Amino acid sequence: MSFNSFGHLFRFTSWGESHGPALGAVVDGCPPGLALSEKDIQPWLDRRKPGSSRFTTQRREADEVKILSGVFEGQTTGTPISLMIENTDQRSRDYSNVAQQYRPAHGDFAYDAKYGLRDYRGGGRSSARETAARVAAGAVARLVIPEVKIQGYLVELGGDKIDRQAFDEAEINNNPFFCPDKKAVERWEQIVDNARKDGNSVGAIVECVATQVAAGWGAPLYAKLDSELAAACMGINAVKGVEIGDGFDAARSTGRDNADALRPALEGHGQARFVSNHAGGVTAGIATGQPVVIRCALKPTPSILSPLPSINRDGEAVEISTKGRHDPCVGIRAVPVVEAMVALVLADQKLLHRAQTGR
Repeated sequence: MSFNSFGHLFRFTSWGESHGPALGAVVDGCPPGLALSEKDIQPWLDRRKPGSSRFTTQRREADEVKILSGVFEGQTTGTPISLMIENTDQRSRDYSNVAQQYRPAHGDFAYDAKYGLRDYRGGGRSSARETAARVAAGAVARLVIPEVKIQGYLVELGGDKIDRQAFDEAEINNNPFFCPDKKAVERWEQIVDNARKDGNSVGAIVECVATQVAAGWGAPLYAKLDSELAAACMGINAVKGVEIGDGFDAARSTGRDNADALRPALEGHGQARFVSNHAGGVTAGIATGQPVVIRCALKPTPSILSPLPSINRDGEAVEISTKGRHDPCVGIRAVPVVEAMVALVLADQKLLHRAQTGR
């Protein structure tokens, strides 16, 4: 069994390891005739790449993408698009101490239990380095849904939340946290600096909103738009929880308060107008035409300098700390990854909807 592919009609397969020579993705099912070059992909990778600020890992990777197939004379051909990103700044020696020991909260023990062996260099396939391939594939997906705007940002870091009243979309790309609240940035700088100095890490919550998603995308029961989005985002490294719309707060509400009442549409503005959007743009697994809202909770980075109790491969008790260069908050660079997975799902759903309905 191998589960390295995602999607239905628009499908991608990622490949590669953290400390291998390269990693990448093969995108299949992309419609022909779309303008595509490395320049269309690189800006999205630049948002995710390491070493961009003192608040992320200091591993230095250019993350330059190369298109190896599926494009001719600047246009997609409809055949598989192969994307490659070389690894150029590996320091595998940093992981020699964990070759025979299991790092808590990592995939070390689980990978060994499944395969009987593991690539301990940076976590191998379980490393968040793999998400660069998802961002590259997501850039291609965006070409399929040019009408949709996808915007991700952090709403919480280390337990500290943004002030929704101070939300300023223009601020999101003006700081290293993808934060829409200027005052929260100052607090978060201190939180991350303190965690790093303490040899520790913190978690975060990413919110992503997709607007102009056509009403009707998705399907009932076993292929719900929200379940596809949830599966896509739960597959991101370190994600431990996903919400659509009000999410768990809906369980604390009432039917009257949680209902998104409909009103007649304003002239020239579709078929209906919603008074609220508690459902996050999806009901019965199908898009309503409202903004699709998803939130992802990311655990603290498990690679920390603080020593933790564990065992080795022989089952003996050990104490282990993780050396190397790691993100004190993996949630920061997860923002463009969540955006990419949302784009991949929506591109797939657009093509599925067209295949079934002809629209």
